[in-house]
Amino acid sequence: MPKIKTRRAAAKRFSVTGSGEFKRNKAFKSHILEKKSPKRKRNLRKAALVAESDFGRVKRMLPNG
Repeated sequence: MPKIKTRRAAAKRFSVTGSGEFKRNKAFKSHILEKKSPKRKRNLRKAALVAESDFGRVKRMLPNG
C-alpha cells in the first residue's frame, strides 16, 4: 500500500494546533482595503479555526497533519 500524499496547497494554508484543530487565515484581506474599516482589517489579521463542518475535508487533504 503506497503512502498517502499530502495536498501541498492545503499544507501551505492550514496548520495543526496542539489540540488537533486546524488553524487558517481569514479571507478578504488582499485588496479593496480602502472601504474596509480599520477595525475590520485588524480583525482579519488574526488567525481563525476551521469550522467543524469543514474539518473532515481539511483532514483528508492533510493525512499526516
